Amino acid sequence: MRLRSLTLTVPVLFLAACASPSLPSGGLEAGSSYGLFLAGQAALNDGESRRAAAYFERATRAGDTPNLISERAFTAAVLSGEIEKAAAMAPAGEGASEGVRRLGRLVMAVEAMASGQGQAAYDLLTAEEIGFPHRTATALLIPWAAAQAGDMELATRRPDVPGDKLVEYFGLLGQAHQYERVRRYDEAETDFKALTEGPDAPPLLVLAHGEFLERRGRRPEAVALYDAALATYRHDVSLARARERALARRAPPSPPTARQGAAQAILTPAAAMLAARQTQFALAYVRLALRLDPGRMDAWVMVGDLMGAAGDIEAARAAYGRVPQGHPDYAGAQSKLAWSLQGANEVEAALQTARAAAAGGDPMGLLTLADLLRTNERYAEAITPLNQLVDSSPSPDWRLLFARGAAYERMGDWPRAEADLSAALALNPDEPDILNYLAYGWIDRGERLEEALAMVQQAVDANPRSGAMVDSLGWGYYRLGQFDKAVEILERAVALEAGDPEINNHLGDAYWQVGRRDEAVFQWRRVLTLEPDARIRADAEAKLASGLGPGANGAAAQAAAEAEPPVFAR
Repeated sequence: MRLRSLTLTVPVLFLAACASPSLPSGGLEAGSSYGLFLAGQAALNDGESRRAAAYFERATRAGDTPNLISERAFTAAVLSGEIEKAAAMAPAGEGASEGVRRLGRLVMAVEAMASGQGQAAYDLLTAEEIGFPHRTATALLIPWAAAQAGDMELATRRPDVPGDKLVEYFGLLGQAHQYERVRRYDEAETDFKALTEGPDAPPLLVLAHGEFLERRGRRPEAVALYDAALATYRHDVSLARARERALARRAPPSPPTARQGAAQAILTPAAAMLAARQTQFALAYVRLALRLDPGRMDAWVMVGDLMGAAGDIEAARAAYGRVPQGHPDYAGAQSKLAWSLQGANEVEAALQTARAAAAGGDPMGLLTLADLLRTNERYAEAITPLNQLVDSSPSPDWRLLFARGAAYERMGDWPRAEADLSAALALNPDEPDILNYLAYGWIDRGERLEEALAMVQQAVDANPRSGAMVDSLGWGYYRLGQFDKAVEILERAVALEAGDPEINNHLGDAYWQVGRRDEAVFQWRRVLTLEPDARIRADAEAKLASGLGPGANGAAAQAAAEAEPPVFAR
């Protein structure tokens, strides 16, 4: 199939609560509080929270300011990671909006914990309910604040928010850690076992259980737990490293401190906010987690993702760059950094970054390098990392075989491409992309046409709005000599993807064969306006120049064949 990039953009949603006082008109000069406010708002809208925080802070110092400016200054400080400053300016008066007051109490509690004041944090979290949307985060934080305050009876109480699955699940994880901290090992193990039952337990929970077993000196059980998880999460670097550590009898990580446990607790609702596309809340929570535990590299990666989605590319790159080489998240962070550079058209820097990430053999790093090389049409170079990925697995993933087959095809090495695509199809016989890609290879070469047509029809049935797949079907009928049927289907394909030069070229050929010569010429001329590759351009230009139309022995076909080997992009 034709491969296209997919860009996912997440809108930046404004965090402050709804009922805020409006700004009076006037006073918009650069040094006024309102001018600074507008500059800060523009920076916040652009995703540049650190610059916004600076403007808002200056606005609050410029004279008497309404609550709205103070709230925005607080919000921007949180989003930029200046939690100590945000806690000091958290709006708490009657004029503050309820939503910002709630976030302010959460921020002050986190700052108290970051400063070692567990009792103050506990009091802030429990004095009165911190309602929506911070109920989950508050419930998960309370036991860790109690633990820091030294009240282990309160710390070992499992939080309960009826109907909240996150609190139910991750409250159990927190309780397991707290039980271990007070040496109630049997109760801790009961919780850990409940969390990791079944083959699809998330790696985070498997790692927590396995590390507990390692600390208890039960390394064989830990290895068995990691092995079971790796059967599902085959390429998870953290699980693989934990297994290697347990086999080598190296010391496992210590149980989480109160600050580390609190950071994990607040990352849980952060992930939920991100999934719900509440991106500013998610960023605020991740920043709070990093105030508690700056060594959480997965949190730095999340910051990078969020800042990149907000449009602050420099901040995103800085966050990805915080992950040190050798850390399990390093390859993932470098991969994201590489794609950021690619998106900015810094191709060589992107490839250099990807090569560094792949140097240690990390699967994600290798896959990123292969994908970037293919994106930049350096297919021969992409084969090397793809070979490493395929050869390192006893049962190769069909996606890797498909990717390598596509790279071989783009290089003009059809026998190897056919072998990989056939192997991928054997592993996943109903996958439309493989069906289409392999079948089109046969169709374009005039081979196994009846079989190929049936395969493409199956792909089209699964994806009836794919212009590339509908084009393959129409081209199959063309190769079989059923030109009227080909015209009907290729017109559908052009309607679906009007700007595709190959589909337009195919339709021109079909028009020619049914005697619609003027329409054929129109299509070939249109092809030349659609930035075709060299082969398609040569084919269209030759047909227009010769007036002979398409044909295996015609001048157009001969010119196209001499231009470069046949390569398709399904």
